Amino acid sequence: MELFKIRKTIPFMKHAIVLNAISAITFVLAVFFIVTRGFNLSVEFTGGTLIEAKYQQAADLEKVRGAISSLNYSDFQVQNFGTAEDVLIRLPIQEGKSSAEQSQDILTALKAQDASVSLTRVEFVGPQVGNELYTNGLNAFIFVVLGICIYLAFRFEWKFAIAGVLANLHDVVIILGFFAFFQWEFSLSVLAGVLAVLGYSVNESVVVMDRIRENFRKQRKASVVEVINSSITQTISRTVITHGSTQMMVMAMLFFGGPTLHYFALALTIGIWFGIYSSIFVGAAIAMWLGIKREDMVKTPKKEDPAAELMEG
Repeated sequence: MELFKIRKTIPFMKHAIVLNAISAITFVLAVFFIVTRGFNLSVEFTGGTLIEAKYQQAADLEKVRGAISSLNYSDFQVQNFGTAEDVLIRLPIQEGKSSAEQSQDILTALKAQDASVSLTRVEFVGPQVGNELYTNGLNAFIFVVLGICIYLAFRFEWKFAIAGVLANLHDVVIILGFFAFFQWEFSLSVLAGVLAVLGYSVNESVVVMDRIRENFRKQRKASVVEVINSSITQTISRTVITHGSTQMMVMAMLFFGGPTLHYFALALTIGIWFGIYSSIFVGAAIAMWLGIKREDMVKTPKKEDPAAELMEG
C-alpha cells in the first residue's frame, strides 16, 4: 500500500558520511552518559516506598523536600508528574519502619505545611524483589538482543546482518542515553518500551534490506548506491503510514496515559524516530561501506563441467 508515490529517487546516501558522523558522536555521548551518570532506577529495581501526593494547588517542591529532610531522610527523590499539583516521592528503605509508617510520617509532615494534601498511592518494593526484577530485566534484554542477532544472521547475508544488528543497537543505546542524561525514571515499563523498540526497529531494517536485496536482482545495471537510494525511496510511503499511525497511538499514551505510561511512551517515541533514522542512514550506509554488492544477493549459476558432459555423452 502506498499513501503517495515518489517518482524521483532521493539520494539518501549522498549525505551518509555526515549523518553517520553525527550518529557516531551521539552514540558515544549516550554511552558516556550511561557510564558516568547511570540510570535513575525506579523503586521497582532499587526497593523502597513510592508515594504519590495530591495538592489542591501547585506544589512547592522545595518545601516538600524540606519536610522530608526533617524526618532524617537523605537519599530521597521528589518530583512533579502529570500536573503541578501531583508530587511523586521515592523513599529508600528505612530499617525499623514499615511502608505504612513511612507514608504516615510523610503525610503528617506535609499536612503541617498544607492541610489540603492527600496521598493517592503508596507502594512498597523489598530490596530482594527489586534485585530480582533488575536481574531478570537485564537477562530479558540480553536474550532479545541475542535472538535478533541470530534471526538477522539467518535472514541476510553477513554484511546486511552486521549492519542490521548495529542499527538496532544504535537505537537502544540512544534511548538509554536520553534516560541517563535527563535522569528520567527507568522502570519496568520503560524496559518494556526498550524491548518493544528493538522489535519495531528490526522490522523496519528488515523491510529496507529486503527491498535492497530485491532491487539488486531487478536493477542489474544500477550501481550499489543507486540501488540503495531507490530501495529506500520506494519504502518511504510505507514508512510514513506505519510510523505515523504508531506515533499517533504513542502520543495519546504520552499525553493522556498518566504517569504510569509517560516514560514508556517517551521511550517508544525516541525509539520510533531513531528507528526510522537508523534504518535509512545507519543500517543501509554500514552495509554499503562493508562492500555489499550484487554478487552477494544474486548467486551466479554454476557452470557445468565440459569434461563431465563428454563422459556422459
